[in-house]
Amino acid sequence: MAVIQQPRQAAAPAPRPGTGLPRAPHRTLARPTPRGLSAAAALLVCVAAGVWAFVSLHLNVATLVDSAGNAANFASRMLPLDFPPVGELLSLTWQTLAIVLCATLLSVVLSIPLALLAARNTTPGTAARGVSRTVIVLCRAVPEVVFAIAAFRVFGLGGMTGVVALGVHSVGMVGKLYADAFEQTDEGPRTALRATGAGRLQQITGAVLPQALPSLVATALHRLDINLRASAVLGFVGVGGLGYALATAIGTLDYRRAMALALVLLVLCFVAETVSGAIRRTLLQDVTTAGRRPGLGRRRQGSQKVAAPPALAAPPISAPTAPRRTLPRWDPRRIRRTAWLLLTLALLAASAVRSDLSWATLERGAESLFPTLGDFLPPSTGGIAGQLVDDLWVTVQIALAGTLIGLVLALPLGALAARNVVGSPRVSRFFRTLVLMVRAVPELVLAIVFVVVTGLGAVAGALALGIGSVGLLGKLVADSLEETDPGPARALIATGARRHQVFFGSILPRAWPAMVGHLLYQLDVNVRSATLLGIVGAGGIGYDLLNAARVLQFPVVTMAVLMVLAVVLLIEGLAVWVRKVYA
Repeated sequence: MAVIQQPRQAAAPAPRPGTGLPRAPHRTLARPTPRGLSAAAALLVCVAAGVWAFVSLHLNVATLVDSAGNAANFASRMLPLDFPPVGELLSLTWQTLAIVLCATLLSVVLSIPLALLAARNTTPGTAARGVSRTVIVLCRAVPEVVFAIAAFRVFGLGGMTGVVALGVHSVGMVGKLYADAFEQTDEGPRTALRATGAGRLQQITGAVLPQALPSLVATALHRLDINLRASAVLGFVGVGGLGYALATAIGTLDYRRAMALALVLLVLCFVAETVSGAIRRTLLQDVTTAGRRPGLGRRRQGSQKVAAPPALAAPPISAPTAPRRTLPRWDPRRIRRTAWLLLTLALLAASAVRSDLSWATLERGAESLFPTLGDFLPPSTGGIAGQLVDDLWVTVQIALAGTLIGLVLALPLGALAARNVVGSPRVSRFFRTLVLMVRAVPELVLAIVFVVVTGLGAVAGALALGIGSVGLLGKLVADSLEETDPGPARALIATGARRHQVFFGSILPRAWPAMVGHLLYQLDVNVRSATLLGIVGAGGIGYDLLNAARVLQFPVVTMAVLMVLAVVLLIEGLAVWVRKVYA
């Protein structure tokens, strides 16, 4: 007779000693730590400050409704658009592209040695690493318009001013990302070279740089897009190109010509972003497929013949061995890459000629470099210390409110742009394109439009930064969501969870630490951008900076830059600390 076994029941929790009561279940969440609570409190303070800045600047529906009449009036004054003649438009476009290309090349040339000194695995010592890191942070913290003001004093009118201003400021971003790329390289090839007796320079050129090359090129292309949008700002301090033509049109209240030039700049930024993005994706695919040997698959293994036994095998026939090839063959892929390299070099040479780069200009600039630095030192408030402090606070308010607006708009757009959230490639591609189009619009153009619509002041700056933040923050949010581990999400789907349950239960909890870091980075960027938008009347300390430069009060310019630098370093330190806590 078969014995029927009763189903085993779960045992009840053991009682606590001396009480007879069941034990409490084990914790499934990590116990909060003092550092975690402190970081959460700091983030809540930042969010509360953003809400307070939003309210104090009177950013509400009533403000937008009151500006509806100005918006209609502005639309009537800007239409129809007045484009320059084709020849003049092409000349301005080529001048802008030439300055941007040369500036990006300059940033790469300056960033590679700084990054090698700043990277942990390539630096010769702690002192060199600290100095190089400090230089990189300073280049990133000082706005490019300040570099343009100083370069204008050194080089005068011409493309050299724009090249130096954009190039030196770009070192702050390019140098940091290059150092990160060097630190992420595999130590195996370098160890092998070191075992053969190779020196430090040979190890770097033979092992570190080849591995990091795709990341270096991708970072340079990304910075090229940013420099193209930043070139519009430099036009307001005398740098030629589309930005200077735009500033001239705005100064004469010719809004038809100004908006036509802004549209050209928008299309140019969109095309550059699309092309460079495609190249960056191709480079990343090359990195992921590197090391795979094509043609060694099942087909070759299946067609392999069985060798004869050694006793029955034919004796080997001696034949002269061909010398081993040391250089890669000229296959179509290598020919295509070489052609692109030659085309790039020719384009850079033509850009240098169009930007008026010459040894005579460099020699003249070297002679006036130190006297120009003396004009900016020592820093001074110029008797307007109270005004500088008040306007700096307005700049911080603009940055906080703009970041809050960007966060509210970027979170849903970024989620809809992530493939693993919406599940539809078409929907994801549509919102990716929408985010890209918003990102292509320079913040300066948005600030000009909002200044005309809402009037001079901080409201225009906050709205411009809020819309402009959607482009970068939306992309970063989408990337963070897509880079999460798909394993937990698949496990929830297997249990029958719906799409919103998978998002809130698996994807978002794993992506939010990176999203917090991106949010603080956007706040850092917005503080510098708010300084620049003051040039066109969007409020803040940027207006004081430009006025001081116009009346040759350069010590006041230095003081304003140092005040902005202190705020930027404070935000960057907070971001680094929060990332370490939630790492």
